[in-house]
Amino acid sequence: MADFDVIVVGAGPTGLMLAAELRLHGVDVLVLDREPRPTPVVRSLGLHVRSIEIMDQRGLLGTFLEQGHTFQAGGYFAGIEKPWPQHLDTAHGYILAIPQPKTDRILADHAVALGADIRRGAEVTGLDQDDTGVTVRLAGGDLVSARFLAGCDGGRSTVRKLLGIGFPGDPARVETLLGEMRADMPAEQIAARVAEVRRTQKAFGLGPLGDGFYRVVVPADGVAEDRTTAPTLDDFRRQLRAVAGTDFGVHEPRWLSRFGDATRLAERYRDGRVLLAGDAAHVHPPVGGQGLNLGLQDAFNLGWKLAATVTGRAPDLLLDTYEQERRPVAADVLDLTRAQMQVLSTEPGPQAVRRLLSRLMDLDEVNRYFIERITAIDVRYDFGSGTDLVGRRLRDIRLKSGRLFELMRGGRGLLLDQTGRLSAGGWADRVDHVADVSEELDEPAVLLRPDGHVAWAGEDQPSLRHSLTRWFGAAV
Repeated sequence: MADFDVIVVGAGPTGLMLAAELRLHGVDVLVLDREPRPTPVVRSLGLHVRSIEIMDQRGLLGTFLEQGHTFQAGGYFAGIEKPWPQHLDTAHGYILAIPQPKTDRILADHAVALGADIRRGAEVTGLDQDDTGVTVRLAGGDLVSARFLAGCDGGRSTVRKLLGIGFPGDPARVETLLGEMRADMPAEQIAARVAEVRRTQKAFGLGPLGDGFYRVVVPADGVAEDRTTAPTLDDFRRQLRAVAGTDFGVHEPRWLSRFGDATRLAERYRDGRVLLAGDAAHVHPPVGGQGLNLGLQDAFNLGWKLAATVTGRAPDLLLDTYEQERRPVAADVLDLTRAQMQVLSTEPGPQAVRRLLSRLMDLDEVNRYFIERITAIDVRYDFGSGTDLVGRRLRDIRLKSGRLFELMRGGRGLLLDQTGRLSAGGWADRVDHVADVSEELDEPAVLLRPDGHVAWAGEDQPSLRHSLTRWFGAAV
């Protein structure tokens, strides 16, 4: 007997989201994290539209909104400032600014409230698997077992390395220093100098955090041989003077770190009973702010599929669709960030391309195209035949009795039936049947997976039964 149904390695946003999704279905989950306490490092500053929708679907958005603030701003493609497009296909057409430690805390509280066991200071040093489960070895020699394991342990993933899964891509060629510290220069002078530097150097900034502290971003003078070693305050001062002509009087750092532009994608997302998600499966530069969001969306896709497999309800090959759907999305994000890094260069050629792109983005269709890609609302999985809606996520729509997302809190499938004539009777333990109408939905009925993507649309009962079996297993 395994100790748990699933072990999740990594208590960052991806691992915590996955743990909560599994717990919605009663799966016994243990989350292991090597660090003794949550990190204070603010690597991500917010949530994009699709992640905001996910939080709304699970009833968490109110808490996020209380601890962050919303805004609409362009500049998410390579810092090219354009107006936020009007009438995006979402009920949440904004960015939610919230530091990553707050996101981690909200998701940890959510997972624990649902019954997840989170153990910090638990470093994984080895794993073995067979046809029935996975055994994990911890630093100190303790063993813990589960039927499945998910590696959500970041770009330097121990789980991925222990499996021997290749991580091909581009090594870091450019490195950036990132930290929080006080600055003595008057705020008005800081703002003026930053604005001047950013006219040509987009990978630079001092953002006020309050109480005299600033979030400092400045190009490094090269790529460190040992990137696990944090930079020093003197490194920041030296680079600030080199780029901006002043060190702004920085002192009293709260934390200091570095990041590079390495771009890598795991050769596969699954090895037997072990799966990868988040940065363990893909890394890329942070331009566009997609990294944390991409991981959350991995977890949202994987959670219900892994839970169905654990509980014995999954149709054949359901778990394989996780990699089939999410790996192409990650590859697309990697291409998008590679392109942005090119046009962020200060070299004449990339700057000429940047000017051309800026003029193209004055066209609403082009501007909208980039925002929809970066915020992940353009994602469409290949489900084969069907209307244009099939494979896409359905935005929150108004129903006669309320909102669509309010019906999705429990992570179950949903048949939204405007005809009132269809049935999901054999799947009532997995799929909710809601007979209601919406002026915002053109299809007679839609079948939604637990991740909100449309699995079927129409009004034909036999084809509905086929889709129910395909995604939710045999009828009871």
